[in-house]
Amino acid sequence: MIGLSTYAFFWRWHAETNPRPIDLHDMLDRTADLGAPLFQICDYPLVEGYDPARLRAHADRRGVTLELGTRGTAPDHLARYLSLARALDVTLVRSMLTTDRDDAVAALREALPAYERAGVTLALETYEKVPTATLVEVVSTVDSPALGICLDPANCVAALEHPTETVTKTAAWVRNLHVKDFAFTRRDGWVGFTLAGCPLGEGLLDYAAMVAAVRPAGRGINQVIEHWLPWQGDSATTCALEDTWTATNLETLRSWNP
Repeated sequence: MIGLSTYAFFWRWHAETNPRPIDLHDMLDRTADLGAPLFQICDYPLVEGYDPARLRAHADRRGVTLELGTRGTAPDHLARYLSLARALDVTLVRSMLTTDRDDAVAALREALPAYERAGVTLALETYEKVPTATLVEVVSTVDSPALGICLDPANCVAALEHPTETVTKTAAWVRNLHVKDFAFTRRDGWVGFTLAGCPLGEGLLDYAAMVAAVRPAGRGINQVIEHWLPWQGDSATTCALEDTWTATNLETLRSWNP
């Protein structure tokens, strides 16, 4: 499935910049209105305060499948998100490593048997604070059918890892795809560069190569659209552009997956 993430609505729900932030029910409605069948609630801790039965019922009414996303591998935290996943009928939880290799392996070995019994996959995301080789080593060492990788090659550029290398190293372990395009632009005065998001197809993401390596359609891997949309100076302008990116990127990704 192709879907949207809370990161596709980041400036809409961001209460620090938006005087009228939307909530999860609003994001679900916007996802359904755009015809997307999947919504990943990612890095949105407020979800823990929602009534899961009501949220699940809303998603069911709108025909939207849910996924969850959090950070960390502490067993009690992962257990809490597994409980929430079961209440929301979620089969994939994305997380991120926030400890060293040995601590992560020990924590995952403690937490994952419950995920295995529940039929829920935990997908650890590629990002700049953890070398891709280390992430793969953790996943392969734990060696659980409920553990895999959430691939987002854009994140690792900040650690000077080439996106192609990130894709190659992780392809066999990928269980979830975050799809966002990105580009470098010169800063004012040509002093350095800015790495920021851009509409799909306009940046450096080699989507065709990524899909060829990962084979999401054949392996049942969902593709989740995110944005790195820079702040545009005010909330109204930024949110309007975000809406455009969300609709356009969804249309583009569908055209790439006929």
